[in-house]
Amino acid sequence: MAPRLLGSLAALAALPVYLAFRGAPSLVEVVGVSWLIAPILLSYFLSRTGRYETAHVLSSVALVGLVMVLAAMTGGIQSFAAVWLIVVPLEAALSASRRVVGFASALALTALVALIGVSHFGMPPLAGAGDSLIGLGIGSAVLYAVGLALGAQSLAQTSASLFNVEEDRYRLLARHMSDVICRHRRDGAVEFISPAAEALFGVPASELIGHGLFDRVHVADRPAYLTALSDVACDGQSRDVEFRIRREIARDMQEGRSGGSEFVWIEMRCRPLERVTDGGARSDGDVVAVMRDVTDRKHQEYALEAARAAAERADASKSRFLATMSHELRTPLNAIIGFSEMIVHEDTMQIDAARRKEYAQLINDSGQHLLSVVNSILDMSKMESGTFEIAPEPFAPQPALVNCCNLLALKARDNGIDLVTAVPDDLPRIVADPRAFKQIILNLVSNAIKFTERGGTVTVSARIERAKLELRVRDTGVGIGADDLARIGDPFFQAGKTYQRRYEGTGLGLSIVKSLVALHGGEMTLDSRLDEGTTVVVALPLDPEPKPLRDNVATLTPASRRVMTTDRVRKSA
Repeated sequence: MAPRLLGSLAALAALPVYLAFRGAPSLVEVVGVSWLIAPILLSYFLSRTGRYETAHVLSSVALVGLVMVLAAMTGGIQSFAAVWLIVVPLEAALSASRRVVGFASALALTALVALIGVSHFGMPPLAGAGDSLIGLGIGSAVLYAVGLALGAQSLAQTSASLFNVEEDRYRLLARHMSDVICRHRRDGAVEFISPAAEALFGVPASELIGHGLFDRVHVADRPAYLTALSDVACDGQSRDVEFRIRREIARDMQEGRSGGSEFVWIEMRCRPLERVTDGGARSDGDVVAVMRDVTDRKHQEYALEAARAAAERADASKSRFLATMSHELRTPLNAIIGFSEMIVHEDTMQIDAARRKEYAQLINDSGQHLLSVVNSILDMSKMESGTFEIAPEPFAPQPALVNCCNLLALKARDNGIDLVTAVPDDLPRIVADPRAFKQIILNLVSNAIKFTERGGTVTVSARIERAKLELRVRDTGVGIGADDLARIGDPFFQAGKTYQRRYEGTGLGLSIVKSLVALHGGEMTLDSRLDEGTTVVVALPLDPEPKPLRDNVATLTPASRRVMTTDRVRKSA
Protein backbone atom coordinates (compact mmCIF):
# COMPACT_ATOMS: atom_id res chain seq x y z
CA MET A 1 0.00 0.00 0.00
CA ALA A 2 2.89 2.37 0.63
CA PRO A 3 3.95 2.57 -3.06
CA ARG A 4 0.35 3.25 -4.04
CA LEU A 5 0.11 6.06 -1.50
CA LEU A 6 3.42 7.55 -2.61
CA GLY A 7 2.23 7.49 -6.21
CA SER A 8 -1.06 9.12 -5.27
CA LEU A 9 0.64 11.86 -3.31
CA ALA A 10 3.12 12.48 -6.16
CA ALA A 11 0.24 12.66 -8.69
CA LEU A 12 -1.69 15.10 -6.55
CA ALA A 13 1.42 17.24 -6.11
CA ALA A 14 2.07 17.32 -9.87
CA LEU A 15 -1.58 17.87 -10.85
CA PRO A 16 -1.53 21.74 -10.61
CA VAL A 17 1.63 21.95 -12.71
CA TYR A 18 0.16 19.54 -15.24
CA LEU A 19 -3.06 21.54 -15.52
CA ALA A 20 -1.10 24.80 -15.91
CA PHE A 21 0.81 23.49 -18.92
CA ARG A 22 -1.84 21.14 -20.36
CA GLY A 23 -5.01 23.02 -19.79
CA ALA A 24 -8.35 21.34 -19.39
CA PRO A 25 -7.91 17.56 -18.90
CA SER A 26 -9.52 14.98 -21.13
CA LEU A 27 -11.85 12.24 -19.89
CA VAL A 28 -9.03 9.71 -19.88
CA GLU A 29 -6.87 12.01 -17.77
CA VAL A 30 -9.71 12.57 -15.30
CA VAL A 31 -10.16 8.82 -14.93
CA GLY A 32 -6.43 8.33 -14.41
CA VAL A 33 -6.21 10.99 -11.76
CA SER A 34 -9.27 9.57 -10.00
CA TRP A 35 -7.65 6.16 -9.84
CA LEU A 36 -4.48 7.67 -8.40
CA ILE A 37 -6.55 9.25 -5.59
CA ALA A 38 -8.34 5.94 -4.84
CA PRO A 39 -5.52 4.52 -2.59
CA ILE A 40 -5.87 7.52 -0.29
CA LEU A 41 -9.56 6.78 0.14
CA LEU A 42 -8.88 3.07 0.68
CA SER A 43 -6.25 3.85 3.30
CA TYR A 44 -8.74 6.04 5.12
CA PHE A 45 -11.34 3.26 4.99
CA LEU A 46 -8.85 0.68 6.32
CA SER A 47 -7.67 2.93 9.16
CA ARG A 48 -11.27 3.53 10.25
CA THR A 49 -12.64 -0.02 9.98
CA GLY A 50 -9.59 -2.35 10.11
CA ARG A 51 -11.22 -4.58 7.46
CA TYR A 52 -8.12 -5.64 5.54
CA GLU A 53 -9.76 -8.06 3.11
CA THR A 54 -12.51 -5.60 2.22
CA ALA A 55 -9.91 -2.95 1.47
CA HIS A 56 -8.17 -5.36 -0.95
CA VAL A 57 -11.48 -6.11 -2.63
CA LEU A 58 -12.19 -2.41 -3.12
CA SER A 59 -8.66 -1.92 -4.47
CA SER A 60 -9.24 -4.68 -7.02
CA VAL A 61 -12.57 -3.11 -8.03
CA ALA A 62 -10.89 0.29 -8.47
CA LEU A 63 -8.10 -1.15 -10.59
CA VAL A 64 -10.48 -3.17 -12.80
CA GLY A 65 -12.73 -0.14 -13.17
CA LEU A 66 -9.84 2.02 -14.33
CA VAL A 67 -8.68 -0.63 -16.82
CA MET A 68 -12.20 -1.10 -18.16
CA VAL A 69 -12.73 2.62 -18.71
CA LEU A 70 -9.35 3.14 -20.35
CA ALA A 71 -9.68 0.03 -22.52
CA ALA A 72 -13.24 0.89 -23.58
CA MET A 73 -12.08 4.35 -24.64
CA THR A 74 -8.92 3.12 -26.39
CA GLY A 75 -9.91 0.10 -28.43
CA GLY A 76 -11.27 -2.58 -26.08
CA ILE A 77 -9.27 -5.79 -25.89
CA GLN A 78 -6.66 -4.30 -28.21
CA SER A 79 -6.08 -1.36 -25.86
CA PHE A 80 -2.77 -0.82 -24.18
CA ALA A 81 -4.62 -0.80 -20.81
CA ALA A 82 -6.05 -4.34 -21.19
CA VAL A 83 -2.78 -5.90 -20.11
CA TRP A 84 -3.32 -4.44 -16.62
CA LEU A 85 -6.00 -7.06 -15.98
CA ILE A 86 -3.17 -9.51 -15.35
CA VAL A 87 -2.01 -7.35 -12.46
CA VAL A 88 -5.35 -7.55 -10.60
CA PRO A 89 -4.93 -11.14 -9.22
CA LEU A 90 -1.27 -10.45 -8.47
CA GLU A 91 -2.15 -7.46 -6.34
CA ALA A 92 -4.89 -9.43 -4.58
CA ALA A 93 -2.37 -12.16 -3.70
CA LEU A 94 -0.73 -9.75 -1.24
CA SER A 95 -3.81 -10.11 0.97
CA ALA A 96 -2.90 -13.78 1.68
CA SER A 97 -6.60 -14.58 1.46
CA ARG A 98 -8.05 -17.12 -0.95
CA ARG A 99 -11.39 -15.38 -1.00
CA VAL A 100 -9.87 -12.07 -2.07
CA VAL A 101 -7.71 -13.74 -4.74
CA GLY A 102 -10.71 -15.67 -6.05
CA PHE A 103 -12.86 -12.56 -6.21
CA ALA A 104 -10.13 -10.54 -7.95
CA SER A 105 -9.51 -13.34 -10.47
CA ALA A 106 -13.22 -13.65 -11.25
CA LEU A 107 -13.48 -9.87 -11.58
CA ALA A 108 -10.51 -9.72 -13.98
CA LEU A 109 -11.89 -12.55 -16.11
CA THR A 110 -15.28 -10.85 -16.25
CA ALA A 111 -13.64 -7.62 -17.39
CA LEU A 112 -11.66 -9.56 -19.99
CA VAL A 113 -14.83 -11.17 -21.37
CA ALA A 114 -16.50 -7.76 -21.43
CA LEU A 115 -13.62 -6.21 -23.37
CA ILE A 116 -13.69 -9.10 -25.86
CA GLY A 117 -17.39 -8.49 -26.31
CA VAL A 118 -16.88 -4.79 -26.82
CA SER A 119 -14.19 -5.46 -29.41
CA HIS A 120 -16.45 -8.00 -31.13
CA PHE A 121 -19.09 -5.36 -31.68
CA GLY A 122 -16.66 -3.35 -33.78
CA MET A 123 -15.20 -0.74 -31.41
CA PRO A 124 -12.36 0.88 -33.32
CA PRO A 125 -8.97 1.40 -31.74
CA LEU A 126 -7.98 4.80 -30.46
CA ALA A 127 -6.94 7.14 -33.22
CA GLY A 128 -3.21 7.55 -33.23
CA ALA A 129 -2.72 4.68 -30.88
CA GLY A 130 0.29 2.81 -31.95
CA ASP A 131 3.06 0.67 -30.68
CA SER A 132 4.21 3.39 -28.28
CA LEU A 133 0.97 3.34 -26.26
CA ILE A 134 0.85 -0.45 -26.26
CA GLY A 135 4.46 -0.57 -25.18
CA LEU A 136 3.75 1.98 -22.46
CA GLY A 137 0.84 -0.08 -21.19
CA ILE A 138 2.77 -3.33 -21.16
CA GLY A 139 5.87 -1.67 -19.66
CA SER A 140 3.93 0.01 -16.88
CA ALA A 141 2.10 -3.25 -16.13
CA VAL A 142 5.38 -5.14 -16.00
CA LEU A 143 6.93 -2.56 -13.69
CA TYR A 144 3.91 -2.68 -11.39
CA ALA A 145 3.99 -6.50 -11.44
CA VAL A 146 7.69 -6.40 -10.55
CA GLY A 147 6.86 -4.11 -7.64
CA LEU A 148 4.16 -6.55 -6.51
CA ALA A 149 6.57 -9.45 -6.80
CA LEU A 150 9.17 -7.64 -4.74
CA GLY A 151 6.54 -6.76 -2.18
CA ALA A 152 5.36 -10.37 -2.03
CA GLN A 153 8.95 -11.55 -1.64
CA SER A 154 9.56 -9.05 1.14
CA LEU A 155 6.34 -10.07 2.83
CA ALA A 156 7.23 -13.75 2.59
CA GLN A 157 10.73 -13.10 3.92
CA THR A 158 9.36 -11.07 6.82
CA SER A 159 6.81 -13.81 7.62
CA ALA A 160 9.49 -16.50 7.51
CA SER A 161 11.76 -14.42 9.71
CA LEU A 162 8.98 -13.83 12.24
CA PHE A 163 8.09 -17.51 12.14
CA ASN A 164 11.70 -18.54 12.74
CA VAL A 165 12.03 -16.06 15.59
CA GLU A 166 8.84 -17.37 17.15
CA GLU A 167 9.93 -20.97 16.60
CA ASP A 168 13.33 -20.28 18.15
CA ARG A 169 11.61 -18.68 21.12
CA TYR A 170 9.36 -21.67 21.71
CA ARG A 171 12.26 -24.06 21.14
CA LEU A 172 14.30 -22.16 23.72
CA LEU A 173 11.43 -22.30 26.20
CA ALA A 174 10.90 -26.02 25.59
CA ARG A 175 14.62 -26.74 26.02
CA HIS A 176 14.93 -24.89 29.34
CA MET A 177 11.61 -25.90 30.91
CA SER A 178 11.75 -28.60 33.54
CA ASP A 179 8.31 -29.81 32.43
CA VAL A 180 8.12 -32.05 29.38
CA ILE A 181 5.96 -30.97 26.44
CA CYS A 182 4.84 -33.67 24.05
CA ARG A 183 2.39 -34.30 21.24
CA HIS A 184 0.46 -37.56 21.00
CA ARG A 185 -1.82 -39.29 18.58
CA ARG A 186 -5.02 -40.67 20.03
CA ASP A 187 -3.46 -44.16 20.20
CA GLY A 188 -0.78 -42.82 22.56
CA ALA A 189 2.08 -42.67 20.04
CA VAL A 190 4.39 -39.71 20.57
CA GLU A 191 5.00 -37.43 17.58
CA PHE A 192 7.08 -34.80 19.38
CA ILE A 193 8.66 -34.53 22.83
CA SER A 194 10.75 -31.70 24.25
CA PRO A 195 14.44 -32.14 25.21
CA ALA A 196 13.52 -31.95 28.94
CA ALA A 197 12.43 -35.59 28.64
CA GLU A 198 16.06 -36.70 28.72
CA ALA A 199 16.57 -35.26 32.21
CA LEU A 200 13.23 -36.60 33.45
CA PHE A 201 13.38 -40.13 32.04
CA GLY A 202 17.13 -40.64 31.74
CA VAL A 203 17.03 -41.60 28.03
CA PRO A 204 17.41 -39.59 24.80
CA ALA A 205 14.20 -37.96 23.61
CA SER A 206 14.45 -39.84 20.31
CA GLU A 207 13.87 -43.16 22.12
CA LEU A 208 10.51 -41.93 23.36
CA ILE A 209 9.11 -41.15 19.90
CA GLY A 210 6.35 -43.49 18.77
CA HIS A 211 5.47 -46.01 21.48
CA GLY A 212 8.74 -45.64 23.36
CA LEU A 213 7.08 -43.57 26.08
CA PHE A 214 4.17 -46.01 26.42
CA ASP A 215 6.58 -48.92 26.85
CA ARG A 216 8.07 -47.22 29.92
CA VAL A 217 4.71 -46.67 31.64
CA HIS A 218 4.00 -49.04 34.53
CA VAL A 219 1.83 -51.94 33.37
CA ALA A 220 -0.84 -51.22 35.97
CA ASP A 221 -1.10 -47.57 34.88
CA ARG A 222 -1.22 -48.08 31.10
CA PRO A 223 -5.06 -48.24 30.89
CA ALA A 224 -5.37 -44.87 32.66
CA TYR A 225 -2.68 -43.38 30.40
CA LEU A 226 -4.35 -44.49 27.17
CA THR A 227 -7.85 -43.68 28.40
CA ALA A 228 -6.90 -40.08 29.17
CA LEU A 229 -5.40 -39.53 25.70
CA SER A 230 -8.34 -41.20 23.96
CA ASP A 231 -10.93 -39.18 25.92
CA VAL A 232 -9.19 -35.90 25.13
CA ALA A 233 -8.95 -36.76 21.43
CA CYS A 234 -12.62 -37.79 21.25
CA ASP A 235 -14.53 -35.26 23.37
CA GLY A 236 -12.07 -32.35 23.24
CA GLN A 237 -12.03 -31.86 27.01
CA SER A 238 -8.88 -31.43 29.07
CA ARG A 239 -7.81 -34.30 31.31
CA ASP A 240 -5.33 -34.83 34.14
CA VAL A 241 -3.83 -38.24 34.85
CA GLU A 242 -1.12 -39.54 37.17
CA PHE A 243 0.89 -42.66 36.41
CA ARG A 244 4.21 -44.33 37.13
CA ILE A 245 6.93 -44.44 34.53
CA ARG A 246 10.34 -46.10 34.47
CA ARG A 247 13.33 -43.77 34.71
CA GLU A 248 16.88 -44.85 34.01
CA ILE A 249 19.45 -44.07 36.71
CA ALA A 250 22.77 -42.91 35.40
CA ARG A 251 25.79 -44.85 36.56
CA ASP A 252 27.97 -42.73 38.86
CA MET A 253 31.25 -44.32 39.98
CA GLN A 254 32.07 -41.47 42.38
CA GLU A 255 28.84 -41.86 44.33
CA GLY A 256 28.87 -45.63 44.02
CA ARG A 257 25.66 -45.83 41.96
CA SER A 258 25.65 -48.77 39.59
CA GLY A 259 22.78 -47.59 37.40
CA GLY A 260 19.49 -49.38 36.84
CA SER A 261 15.98 -48.01 36.79
CA GLU A 262 13.25 -46.85 39.10
CA PHE A 263 9.60 -45.88 38.80
CA VAL A 264 8.66 -42.25 39.38
CA TRP A 265 5.24 -40.63 39.52
CA ILE A 266 4.31 -38.37 36.60
CA GLU A 267 1.41 -35.95 36.32
CA MET A 268 0.24 -35.43 32.73
CA ARG A 269 -2.17 -32.67 31.75
CA CYS A 270 -3.69 -33.22 28.31
CA ARG A 271 -5.72 -31.04 25.99
CA PRO A 272 -6.69 -31.33 22.32
CA LEU A 273 -4.38 -29.79 19.73
CA GLU A 274 -6.44 -27.29 17.73
CA ARG A 275 -5.48 -25.83 14.37
CA VAL A 276 -6.72 -22.36 13.43
CA THR A 277 -7.87 -22.28 9.81
CA ASP A 278 -9.99 -19.97 7.70
CA GLY A 279 -13.04 -21.93 8.77
CA GLY A 280 -12.17 -21.61 12.45
CA ALA A 281 -10.45 -23.86 14.98
CA ARG A 282 -10.57 -27.61 14.38
CA SER A 283 -8.95 -30.63 15.97
CA ASP A 284 -7.24 -33.45 14.08
CA GLY A 285 -7.40 -35.86 17.02
CA ASP A 286 -3.88 -35.05 18.24
CA VAL A 287 -3.25 -34.29 21.89
CA VAL A 288 -0.69 -31.96 23.46
CA ALA A 289 0.42 -32.81 26.99
CA VAL A 290 2.61 -31.37 29.73
CA MET A 291 4.31 -33.86 32.07
CA ARG A 292 6.08 -33.20 35.34
CA ASP A 293 7.64 -35.26 38.11
CA VAL A 294 5.35 -35.43 41.18
CA THR A 295 7.16 -38.20 43.04
CA ASP A 296 7.90 -35.97 46.04
CA ARG A 297 4.29 -34.89 46.23
CA LYS A 298 3.10 -38.51 46.09
CA HIS A 299 5.50 -39.42 48.89
CA GLN A 300 4.08 -36.54 50.94
CA GLU A 301 0.56 -37.78 50.23
CA TYR A 302 1.55 -41.27 51.36
CA ALA A 303 3.14 -39.80 54.50
CA LEU A 304 -0.01 -37.79 55.22
CA GLU A 305 -2.15 -40.86 54.66
CA ALA A 306 0.06 -42.88 56.99
CA ALA A 307 -0.11 -40.10 59.59
CA ARG A 308 -3.89 -39.97 59.25
CA ALA A 309 -4.13 -43.74 59.65
CA ALA A 310 -1.82 -43.53 62.68
CA ALA A 311 -3.99 -40.77 64.16
CA GLU A 312 -7.09 -42.90 63.61
CA ARG A 313 -5.39 -45.87 65.26
CA ALA A 314 -4.32 -43.66 68.16
CA ASP A 315 -7.88 -42.40 68.53
CA ALA A 316 -9.18 -45.95 68.44
CA SER A 317 -6.51 -46.96 70.98
CA LYS A 318 -7.62 -44.11 73.23
CA SER A 319 -11.23 -45.29 73.01
CA ARG A 320 -10.20 -48.86 73.80
CA PHE A 321 -8.01 -47.60 76.63
CA LEU A 322 -10.89 -45.68 78.19
CA ALA A 323 -13.23 -48.65 77.81
CA THR A 324 -10.63 -51.05 79.24
CA MET A 325 -9.58 -48.82 82.12
CA SER A 326 -13.15 -48.03 83.09
CA HIS A 327 -13.70 -51.77 83.47
CA GLU A 328 -10.36 -52.51 85.12
CA LEU A 329 -10.72 -49.68 87.65
CA ARG A 330 -14.44 -49.92 88.34
CA THR A 331 -14.40 -53.58 89.39
CA PRO A 332 -11.75 -53.36 92.16
CA LEU A 333 -13.00 -49.93 93.28
CA ASN A 334 -16.51 -51.29 93.68
CA ALA A 335 -15.08 -54.15 95.75
CA ILE A 336 -13.03 -51.74 97.91
CA ILE A 337 -15.95 -49.38 98.49
CA GLY A 338 -18.48 -52.15 99.06
CA PHE A 339 -16.45 -54.25 101.49
CA SER A 340 -15.15 -51.17 103.35
CA GLU A 341 -18.74 -49.95 103.88
CA MET A 342 -19.64 -53.38 105.23
CA ILE A 343 -16.77 -53.20 107.71
CA VAL A 344 -17.80 -49.68 108.74
CA HIS A 345 -21.32 -50.95 109.52
CA GLU A 346 -20.15 -54.21 111.07
CA ASP A 347 -22.31 -53.67 114.19
CA THR A 348 -25.47 -53.31 112.13
CA MET A 349 -24.62 -56.17 109.80
CA GLN A 350 -23.29 -58.35 112.66
CA ILE A 351 -20.02 -59.27 110.89
CA ASP A 352 -17.83 -61.69 112.82
CA ALA A 353 -14.02 -61.58 112.95
CA ALA A 354 -13.53 -64.24 110.26
CA ARG A 355 -15.80 -62.42 107.82
CA ARG A 356 -14.06 -59.09 108.63
CA LYS A 357 -10.68 -60.66 107.85
CA GLU A 358 -12.01 -62.03 104.57
CA TYR A 359 -13.32 -58.58 103.58
CA ALA A 360 -10.03 -56.94 104.49
CA GLN A 361 -8.18 -59.47 102.34
CA LEU A 362 -10.53 -58.74 99.40
CA ILE A 363 -9.91 -55.00 99.85
CA ASN A 364 -6.17 -55.63 99.90
CA ASP A 365 -6.36 -57.79 96.77
CA SER A 366 -8.37 -55.12 94.96
CA GLY A 367 -5.88 -52.44 96.02
CA GLN A 368 -2.98 -54.57 94.82
CA HIS A 369 -4.74 -55.03 91.49
CA LEU A 370 -5.26 -51.27 91.18
CA LEU A 371 -1.60 -50.68 92.02
CA SER A 372 -0.55 -53.22 89.38
CA VAL A 373 -2.71 -51.48 86.76
CA VAL A 374 -1.32 -48.06 87.64
CA ASN A 375 2.27 -49.36 87.63
CA SER A 376 1.74 -50.93 84.22
CA ILE A 377 0.40 -47.65 82.83
CA LEU A 378 3.30 -45.70 84.33
CA ASP A 379 5.85 -48.16 82.98
CA MET A 380 4.31 -48.01 79.51
CA SER A 381 4.24 -44.22 79.63
CA LYS A 382 7.93 -44.11 80.56
CA MET A 383 8.81 -46.51 77.78
CA GLU A 384 6.93 -44.47 75.17
CA SER A 385 8.54 -41.22 76.33
CA GLY A 386 12.02 -42.77 76.40
CA THR A 387 12.59 -42.19 80.12
CA PHE A 388 12.38 -45.81 81.30
CA GLU A 389 15.75 -46.89 82.68
CA ILE A 390 17.18 -50.37 83.08
CA ALA A 391 20.18 -51.40 85.16
CA PRO A 392 21.88 -54.39 83.49
CA GLU A 393 24.05 -56.66 85.65
CA PRO A 394 25.32 -60.24 85.39
CA PHE A 395 23.00 -62.86 86.94
CA ALA A 396 21.95 -66.48 86.53
CA PRO A 397 18.66 -66.73 84.61
CA GLN A 398 17.71 -70.27 85.71
CA PRO A 399 16.76 -69.40 89.35
CA ALA A 400 14.81 -66.33 88.16
CA LEU A 401 12.85 -68.44 85.67
CA VAL A 402 12.02 -71.11 88.22
CA ASN A 403 11.05 -68.54 90.83
CA CYS A 404 8.64 -66.77 88.45
CA CYS A 405 7.02 -70.06 87.46
CA ASN A 406 6.63 -71.03 91.14
CA LEU A 407 4.90 -67.71 91.85
CA LEU A 408 2.33 -68.44 89.13
CA ALA A 409 1.95 -72.16 89.84
CA LEU A 410 -0.90 -71.58 92.33
CA LYS A 411 -2.81 -69.43 89.83
CA ALA A 412 -2.36 -72.10 87.15
CA ARG A 413 -3.54 -74.83 89.53
CA ASP A 414 -6.64 -72.84 90.52
CA ASN A 415 -7.49 -72.44 86.81
CA GLY A 416 -7.03 -76.15 86.13
CA ILE A 417 -3.97 -75.60 83.91
CA ASP A 418 -0.74 -77.61 83.87
CA LEU A 419 2.31 -75.32 84.10
CA VAL A 420 5.38 -77.17 82.77
CA THR A 421 8.87 -75.74 83.30
CA ALA A 422 11.66 -77.10 81.11
CA VAL A 423 14.70 -75.02 82.05
CA PRO A 424 18.18 -76.62 82.04
CA ASP A 425 20.37 -76.12 85.10
CA ASP A 426 23.50 -75.17 83.14
CA LEU A 427 22.25 -71.94 81.60
CA PRO A 428 25.10 -69.42 81.45
CA ARG A 429 24.94 -66.05 83.16
CA ILE A 430 23.56 -63.16 81.15
CA VAL A 431 23.88 -59.39 81.45
CA ALA A 432 20.40 -57.88 81.85
CA ASP A 433 18.18 -56.05 84.31
CA PRO A 434 16.99 -58.77 86.77
CA ARG A 435 13.79 -56.87 87.61
CA ALA A 436 12.94 -56.37 83.92
CA PHE A 437 13.82 -60.02 83.20
CA LYS A 438 11.38 -61.23 85.86
CA GLN A 439 8.71 -58.84 84.60
CA ILE A 440 9.09 -60.31 81.10
CA ILE A 441 8.64 -63.86 82.41
CA LEU A 442 5.72 -63.00 84.71
CA ASN A 443 3.84 -61.11 81.99
CA LEU A 444 4.31 -63.86 79.39
CA VAL A 445 3.37 -66.72 81.70
CA SER A 446 0.41 -64.94 83.32
CA ASN A 447 -0.88 -64.02 79.84
CA ALA A 448 -0.58 -67.65 78.75
CA ILE A 449 -2.45 -68.83 81.84
CA LYS A 450 -5.16 -66.21 81.41
CA PHE A 451 -5.93 -67.15 77.82
CA THR A 452 -5.78 -70.94 78.28
CA GLU A 453 -8.95 -72.86 79.04
CA ARG A 454 -9.24 -75.31 81.93
CA GLY A 455 -7.43 -78.55 81.16
CA GLY A 456 -4.86 -76.81 78.95
CA THR A 457 -1.08 -76.67 79.27
CA VAL A 458 1.44 -73.84 79.50
CA THR A 459 5.07 -74.76 78.80
CA VAL A 460 8.04 -72.54 79.71
CA SER A 461 11.42 -73.48 78.25
CA ALA A 462 14.83 -71.88 77.71
CA ARG A 463 17.96 -72.64 75.68
CA ILE A 464 21.08 -70.98 74.30
CA GLU A 465 20.92 -70.25 70.59
CA ARG A 466 23.77 -68.36 68.83
CA ALA A 467 24.95 -66.29 71.82
CA LYS A 468 21.38 -65.54 72.83
CA LEU A 469 19.13 -66.80 75.60
CA GLU A 470 15.96 -67.98 73.91
CA LEU A 471 12.87 -68.06 76.17
CA ARG A 472 9.81 -69.85 74.83
CA VAL A 473 6.33 -69.72 76.40
CA ARG A 474 3.80 -71.94 74.67
CA ASP A 475 0.15 -72.44 75.58
CA THR A 476 -2.81 -74.42 74.23
CA GLY A 477 -5.21 -71.52 74.66
CA VAL A 478 -7.69 -69.68 72.49
CA GLY A 479 -5.07 -68.28 70.09
CA ILE A 480 -5.09 -65.01 68.18
CA GLY A 481 -6.70 -64.25 64.82
CA ALA A 482 -4.61 -63.28 61.79
CA ASP A 483 -6.14 -59.77 61.70
CA ASP A 484 -5.15 -59.08 65.31
CA LEU A 485 -1.77 -60.82 65.24
CA ALA A 486 0.02 -57.92 63.51
CA ARG A 487 -1.09 -55.49 66.22
CA ILE A 488 -0.24 -57.60 69.23
CA GLY A 489 2.22 -55.59 71.29
CA ASP A 490 0.61 -52.20 70.64
CA PRO A 491 -0.28 -50.39 73.87
CA PHE A 492 -3.81 -51.05 75.18
CA PHE A 493 -4.62 -53.38 72.30
CA GLN A 494 -6.51 -56.58 73.05
CA ALA A 495 -7.49 -59.17 70.49
CA GLY A 496 -11.19 -59.35 69.79
CA LYS A 497 -13.81 -56.69 70.31
CA THR A 498 -13.89 -54.61 73.47
CA TYR A 499 -17.60 -55.27 74.05
CA GLN A 500 -16.95 -59.03 73.78
CA ARG A 501 -14.38 -59.11 76.59
CA ARG A 502 -13.96 -62.55 78.12
CA TYR A 503 -10.70 -61.88 79.97
CA GLU A 504 -9.52 -59.22 82.36
CA GLY A 505 -6.54 -56.98 81.64
CA THR A 506 -5.46 -53.61 80.28
CA GLY A 507 -3.77 -54.88 77.14
CA LEU A 508 -0.36 -53.65 78.31
CA GLY A 509 1.33 -56.99 79.15
CA LEU A 510 2.79 -57.87 75.76
CA SER A 511 3.44 -54.21 74.97
CA ILE A 512 5.60 -53.90 78.09
CA VAL A 513 7.37 -57.16 77.25
CA LYS A 514 8.09 -55.97 73.72
CA SER A 515 9.52 -52.67 74.97
CA LEU A 516 11.66 -54.32 77.67
CA VAL A 517 13.05 -56.80 75.16
CA ALA A 518 13.89 -53.93 72.79
CA LEU A 519 15.71 -52.09 75.59
CA HIS A 520 17.92 -55.15 76.05
CA GLY A 521 18.67 -55.35 72.34
CA GLY A 522 16.62 -58.52 71.95
CA GLU A 523 13.79 -59.69 69.71
CA MET A 524 10.29 -61.00 70.34
CA THR A 525 8.36 -63.17 67.87
CA LEU A 526 4.85 -64.50 68.20
CA ASP A 527 3.11 -67.36 66.42
CA SER A 528 -0.54 -68.15 67.02
CA ARG A 529 -3.60 -69.82 65.55
CA LEU A 530 -7.17 -69.62 66.69
CA ASP A 531 -8.23 -72.45 69.02
CA GLU A 532 -4.75 -74.03 68.76
CA GLY A 533 -2.64 -71.88 71.04
CA THR A 534 0.12 -69.28 71.02
CA THR A 535 3.91 -69.45 71.18
CA VAL A 536 5.96 -66.42 72.23
CA VAL A 537 9.73 -66.52 71.71
CA VAL A 538 12.02 -63.94 73.34
CA ALA A 539 15.70 -63.86 72.35
CA LEU A 540 17.99 -61.86 74.69
CA PRO A 541 21.72 -61.35 74.00
CA LEU A 542 23.98 -62.86 76.65
CA ASP A 543 26.05 -59.66 76.78
CA PRO A 544 24.05 -56.97 74.97
CA GLU A 545 24.87 -53.46 73.85
CA PRO A 546 22.05 -51.41 75.37
CA LYS A 547 19.77 -49.80 72.80
CA PRO A 548 17.24 -47.00 73.17
CA LEU A 549 13.60 -47.98 73.17
CA ARG A 550 11.85 -47.81 69.84
CA ASP A 551 8.29 -46.65 70.34
CA ASN A 552 5.34 -48.76 69.34
CA VAL A 553 3.31 -45.63 68.72
CA ALA A 554 4.20 -42.18 67.41
CA THR A 555 5.29 -39.69 70.11
CA LEU A 556 6.65 -36.16 70.19
CA THR A 557 9.64 -37.02 72.40
CA PRO A 558 12.85 -35.25 71.23
CA ALA A 559 15.60 -37.56 70.04
CA SER A 560 18.11 -36.00 72.42
CA ARG A 561 16.05 -37.18 75.36
CA ARG A 562 16.41 -40.78 74.30
CA VAL A 563 20.14 -40.42 73.80
CA MET A 564 20.49 -39.21 77.40
CA THR A 565 18.52 -42.22 78.62
CA THR A 566 20.74 -44.57 76.65
CA ASP A 567 23.84 -42.93 78.07
CA ARG A 568 22.53 -43.44 81.58
CA VAL A 569 21.80 -47.10 80.80
CA ARG A 570 25.35 -47.61 79.52
CA LYS A 571 26.86 -45.92 82.58
CA SER A 572 24.80 -48.06 84.93
CA ALA A 573 25.97 -51.15 83.06
